[in-house]
Order: sequence, then C-alpha cells, then structure tokens
Amino acid sequence: MTVKVFRGIQAGPSLQARDTFEGVAWRDPVFDEDGVNAGNNFFAPGGRTSWHTHEGGQLLIIVAGSGFVVDDTAVNRVEAGDMVWTPPGVRHWHGGCSDRFLMHTTVSLGSTAWHDPVTDEEFSAAETTP
Repeated sequence: MTVKVFRGIQAGPSLQARDTFEGVAWRDPVFDEDGVNAGNNFFAPGGRTSWHTHEGGQLLIIVAGSGFVVDDTAVNRVEAGDMVWTPPGVRHWHGGCSDRFLMHTTVSLGSTAWHDPVTDEEFSAAETTP
C-alpha cells in the first residue's frame, strides 16, 4: 500500500443532480476511494437533496452562500466557513435558501441510502424556523 495523490481537477463536466434532488443542483465528483466519497455541490436557491442517511457519516464544508442542514430534530442554518458533521445513520437533507445559493464540499463515508424527497412544505418550514 502506498500514498496516492489525487489532483484537484475532475475528469469531465459538472453533473446536474436529478433523481435524489429537488430544484436545480450540480455536483462535481472529486474523490471516490476506499469507501470515502467527496464532491463539490452547488445548489441554486431552493435546490436541495432528498432525505438521506450515510453509513459512516458525512462532513459538509460550506464554501459559499447560505442554506440549511436539517435532520429529524433540528433545522440548522449554515453559511460560508461552517462545517457540519452528520453522524452515521442520521436522516437529513441539505440545500440552499429560497433566496440564496449554497455551495459545499461533501465528504461521505460508506454508502448513502436515499429516502423521500423534501416536500415544499418541509422546505418552507425550514425557512420559517428562527
């Protein structure tokens, strides 16, 4: 076993996220090795993931804009410079506010299990949470 260097460029074009996202979102996969997956994600205002869980947890590094990371117990407003750790198996979603884009880097451990889409009502409830 030896150290591997992964250059900071991706192969191919950005991918529009569709099946497990609502609204407009784009993903640039940047790393997938030994059960660790990383990507740069851009959410247009109102764009968001579906509810999902991660086998080994997920780290979000908020790069620009603002948005939400929501689980079954809390709505968390996030902005550039924030980092969010979601423990293994915690059901959650993330995305941009209705009036701001969100850009973040994800580092996910193990597999991702996708659940139901986030409804407009759930999204609106996140936006009105103080």
